[in-house]
Amino acid sequence: MPAAIRLEKVTLRYRIPRERIGSLKEYAIRRLKRQVAYDDFEALHAIDLSVSAGERVGLIGRNGAGKSTLFRVISRVLPPAEGRVYVAGRIAPILELGLGFHGELTGRENVMLQGALLGFSRAETRRRLDRIVEWAELQDFIDAPIRTFSTGMAARLAFAVATDVDPDILLVDEALSVGDEKFQRKCHERMEGLVARGKTFMLVSHSPSQIRDNCERVLWLHHGRIVLDGPAEAVADAYHQWSLGETDAVGSGL
Repeated sequence: MPAAIRLEKVTLRYRIPRERIGSLKEYAIRRLKRQVAYDDFEALHAIDLSVSAGERVGLIGRNGAGKSTLFRVISRVLPPAEGRVYVAGRIAPILELGLGFHGELTGRENVMLQGALLGFSRAETRRRLDRIVEWAELQDFIDAPIRTFSTGMAARLAFAVATDVDPDILLVDEALSVGDEKFQRKCHERMEGLVARGKTFMLVSHSPSQIRDNCERVLWLHHGRIVLDGPAEAVADAYHQWSLGETDAVGSGL
């Protein structure tokens, strides 16, 4: 099958100040005097990756391994320092709960905003609005400011918007770890529908059961590198054994 996502030697670095700077004013003064020293932190290193259209791919690894950063590069939120990123089709990213939501705007207004960011006209987003709100089960709260929403409510709305736009590629970063069992089951059913229509799905999760239930292939990231890439069950088991200290070598197990 053709590749929906392809990364070639992708590297991304963050510049981190060596010293703690207490205020914006102090930073500005030191910056003007060229007294700010930086270290480069390599969040991703020479990543080669190809994801076929319709694949369900999970990402696992410790906090700071580069999973969320990889999603940001794929969704073009962050440009790589080196390498190339190719994406075929419309991406709907849920990079973190509430990302892209404005706290002072209502749920309804935020849906309209997200629709515009995804390239839809106001008329098209309005046409989808009632269906989105009904799926998220937020009819009684949609005109309240997002800042008053619980974490689970924000997750439901974010997921409903991202999946209703019929994306070619869906990126979900930890959004399925919140919400009750009913919500997680609805998400799983909707994702199954997307995959059945040939959509590509990638999931970041610290839950082995979510990875096994929703993904057929898993990438294990460690210090910005893919150390294992294979069937979901085998990679999840290898990571679990390593995290418990049962194996010493990172990426061993296949």
